[in-house]
Amino acid sequence: MSERGYKRTLNILMQFIQSLYFWKQRKLEKGKQWFSLLLGDNKQKNNIAVLDGVRAIACLLVVFFHVNVISRDGHIWQVAVHPLTSAIVGSIVLAGSSGVTLFFVLSGFLLFLPYAKSLLFGSTWPSTRLFYLRRVFRIVPAYYVALFLIILLFHQEYLQANHWNTVGLFLIFFMDAPQTYQQISGPFWTLAVEWQFYMILPLLALAMSLIVRRGTLIWRGWTLATCLVGVISWGLLSRYWGNYFSAHPTQTFLISRPLLNVLLLFLYGSSGKYLEDFAVGMLICLCYVLLQDRAVDSKWHLSLRQLSPFLLSAGLLVLFFMALWHFNIWYHHYVFHSLDGLFYYYDWLSEFVLSIGFGLSVAAILFGAAWLKRFFEWTPLRWMGLISFSLYMWHVPLLQFFRVDISHQLLGWPHLAVYALYWIWALSVIIPISLLSYVWIEKPWMAIGEKFRRRNGSENAKKEVVAVPANSTTTTMIEPVLVKQ
Repeated sequence: MSERGYKRTLNILMQFIQSLYFWKQRKLEKGKQWFSLLLGDNKQKNNIAVLDGVRAIACLLVVFFHVNVISRDGHIWQVAVHPLTSAIVGSIVLAGSSGVTLFFVLSGFLLFLPYAKSLLFGSTWPSTRLFYLRRVFRIVPAYYVALFLIILLFHQEYLQANHWNTVGLFLIFFMDAPQTYQQISGPFWTLAVEWQFYMILPLLALAMSLIVRRGTLIWRGWTLATCLVGVISWGLLSRYWGNYFSAHPTQTFLISRPLLNVLLLFLYGSSGKYLEDFAVGMLICLCYVLLQDRAVDSKWHLSLRQLSPFLLSAGLLVLFFMALWHFNIWYHHYVFHSLDGLFYYYDWLSEFVLSIGFGLSVAAILFGAAWLKRFFEWTPLRWMGLISFSLYMWHVPLLQFFRVDISHQLLGWPHLAVYALYWIWALSVIIPISLLSYVWIEKPWMAIGEKFRRRNGSENAKKEVVAVPANSTTTTMIEPVLVKQ
């Protein structure tokens, strides 16, 4: 072939490759647009995009934990406490349960946003009726459908009359009671904790409004921070109290034990109400809303942006320490002996320390530079965040089904191959089912909740209800930046 013919052939080949590349890009873009439309991602403009990615991380941590624990219980692998490097790897592999704490921190942040704006700036007070309605539309339909189907498919014993009282507790969101704790589906108990936080949040915010109805912006900020430190203290105190009386079922104090058991149910449940976690998220929310205000010196923004890598490093260091401490509790006297002295403090303080680690990390992401946010704004990760509620509810029963009904047919297979099949099962079955649950159940009911929001918004605009009374001597009344959940 002549040089001229060679160049011509090469040119045609390059044009073909270029055309193929652009065709592929157009197809990918169309697929991305279709998937965004399916999930309703294009309607999430009022969300803080980066937190969808963080929510996905929280859910994936929990899934990672349960895949590892369920496969371990199926004798696919076992934990090695020696040498030290194996113990460190094991502590990380089994640390995913902390994703629940991250969920609680995120809930505290997101749900407190409208209240923080009202408390700090005197903007329109969020409608309590609308808040409860939106929570009902967001949580109840998908949860009830999941509960019904999981009972029908995997736990038919709960259809018998002697289990109806227990099912009744599930229906009224007392899945964290001693009779229901980690029954039917392990993660359900956390929905009870979330739901009970929903019930008290408007009341908590109203109590704060009575305290901060006057004063400058700075005074309000510090007063609200003090209130939230009080909530953290109450969370720690109730956890200490609940741990003690749960471990000593015959002990009592001032009141009879039956009455004390009722108080334990409402104030502690089976593992605490996690108020310290929610309050840490609310504290971050308070800082976030303050820094969104135009009157705040830009030096604060610059300083926080520069400090963000250090905040993230500190948060990850705290989380790594908690992974080691958690592993030490599970395999006490076997490894990390320097932590043995902290054994009796774990049940009391571990949640608070975890929330600090996650709180520092979330703050670093929120206030950090674009490069720090980029991963959490990655579209596939945000999509995973959108379906995380359904994924959270469905992954455990489906993983247990795989272990009990499928994995036993793989006897003789290499353990690594069986472990890989757990993840293939998660990708090919659990995630698609979660996607269908989101599209067919969550999304339509959220749309109904959105209609209520719009209707209520127009009513509020007419009534002009504000958080701070008209006779307030507030010296700072600044229009807040509109950031809606």
